Amino acid sequence: MYWMVMLLSFSLLALIGTGIYLEIKPLTPNRNVQKRWKSVVGVNLLVFVGAQIGLLALGMQDAMAEVAADTGGTREISVGLGLSLIGIGIPTALATIGAGIAVGPVGAASLAVISEKPELFGRTLIYLGLAEGIAIYGLVVTILMLGKIG
Repeated sequence: MYWMVMLLSFSLLALIGTGIYLEIKPLTPNRNVQKRWKSVVGVNLLVFVGAQIGLLALGMQDAMAEVAADTGGTREISVGLGLSLIGIGIPTALATIGAGIAVGPVGAASLAVISEKPELFGRTLIYLGLAEGIAIYGLVVTILMLGKIG
């Protein structure tokens, strides 16, 4: 199971490194280069998702096992508990990514509207609040799920 954790870590670092490289040196309009980068990122994402699914499948019996009685106030973190904590964090992660994607264009449009019509400032704040509310929904789901394992 540790080799799968290493595969997951390596794939995640490769994805981050690829993103940083492409941010520093954007792709040229050459069709062959774009096709090659698309396949590299696709394979890397496939390895990353496969390693996550493998970890969840291999750790399922630990997650479903009954927890031993608490003896001294400290609780040992098992593989199952660690995987459940990762699973609980996923809604917050995805919700904050979604909120970030939403707030970018909404904020840019809000600034454009405010520069032309300052009286619409309040209305643009409402739209920004709606976009930011997505992250709060993810946080609420995570808090509710934490109450189930605690």
